[in-house]
Amino acid sequence: MKTSKSQQEQTRRNLIRAAVDLMTDQGYEATTMKQIARAAEIGDATIYKYFATKEKILFAYYELAIEIVLELTRETPGWDEYSLQEKLQRLVDALLELLLADREFVQITRDIFGKSPLLMMRDNMPGQSLLRQEILGMLDAAEEARQIAPCDFKNLIAGLFGDYLFAVIAYWLKDESDEFSNTTQLVDMTLAILVLALQSGMINKVTDLVSFMLRNQLSRMMQHGSGLLDILKLVRQGMGKAGDAR
Repeated sequence: MKTSKSQQEQTRRNLIRAAVDLMTDQGYEATTMKQIARAAEIGDATIYKYFATKEKILFAYYELAIEIVLELTRETPGWDEYSLQEKLQRLVDALLELLLADREFVQITRDIFGKSPLLMMRDNMPGQSLLRQEILGMLDAAEEARQIAPCDFKNLIAGLFGDYLFAVIAYWLKDESDEFSNTTQLVDMTLAILVLALQSGMINKVTDLVSFMLRNQLSRMMQHGSGLLDILKLVRQGMGKAGDAR
């Protein structure tokens, strides 16, 4: 008997959840595809119809997380009235809230991705296409509402936001402050800086060098976090003063 799309999706989610629980309890290397299949109550061979490798399950976890978070944010009461910064903040907060219950597993995945940087190249990043489309829609709406200046780099920004999210996750995993207050400050300041740059039209001066620096240095800075919040405070203050001067 053929399974429906909804049944297939439920099986896919069951497999992801089984993998998360097993890997959290016994580690990535010790967890086998057979164990995951049996924990999800499907045949040993059936799992390969959904995922070819354990690595694919890790990617699927984040893909699903992005899907859920985008649904949650769109359902936020008064969503259409939110400013661009409020929308971006809500998206980041919703993702971290979702990942919190699986924080140990998220650390496991981060360690695995860290050992194989090529896994996280832009074209491979889980949820990248969905996320890019959503952020681009937010930027278009903000531009149309004149919340930001006309921008020639909306596609670039939308593409980089996935990198930004995974960098935030890396910082959050190392954050030992009460209730992750340092991460909250980091997100608030970085998004404020982005929106100020968009409002001022400064983004239109972005060059390939800046794109390269963002892509390669942001994740490293956030992982170490040394002095990062102080630097961001100074940048935000400077940009705010520049905006007031106009």
